[in-house]
Amino acid sequence: MSITEEVEVLRRLPLFQRIEPRRLKLLAFTSERMVFQDGTALMQQGDPGDSAYIVLAGEADVFVSTPNGELKVATLGVNEIIGEIAILIDVPRTATVRASGQLTTLRISKDHFFRLMTEVPEMGIEVMKELARRLERTTADLREARASAA
Repeated sequence: MSITEEVEVLRRLPLFQRIEPRRLKLLAFTSERMVFQDGTALMQQGDPGDSAYIVLAGEADVFVSTPNGELKVATLGVNEIIGEIAILIDVPRTATVRASGQLTTLRISKDHFFRLMTEVPEMGIEVMKELARRLERTTADLREARASAA
C-alpha cells in the first residue's frame, strides 16, 4: 500500500476527516505500517501503552482477562482505531488484541498522536465521540448481561 493509499484510508476515519491532506501524508509517512499474521498479538492486557493502531486491512479480536479465562469482547476492522485508551489516559492496556487472519495496521506513536490532537482540536472531539460510542455499546452489553442473569 502506497503513502497515497494510506492517506485515503486515513481520510475515511472520522478521527482524521478534518485534517489537511498534507498532515495526513506526514502522519502516514511517520507512522509504521505493520502486518500481523493470524493469532499474533498487537498488544497484551496490562502492558504499557506506547502507540495506537489504525486498521488498514483485516480484523483484530479484542479479549479481556476474567477469572474464567479470556473473554472475546469485540472484533475491530478496517478504519477502526485500536489501543487509544492506554495512550490517552496513561493506563496499562485494557485488553489483549490479536490478529484474526492477516492484519495490516498503521502504528502511531503516543507522542505523534498527542501532537496531532494538540494541532487539530477537531481530532480530539472525534476521539471523544468514538470513546463515547464504545462506552454506550459497553453499557448496552452490560445491561443485557445483567437482564439475562436476573
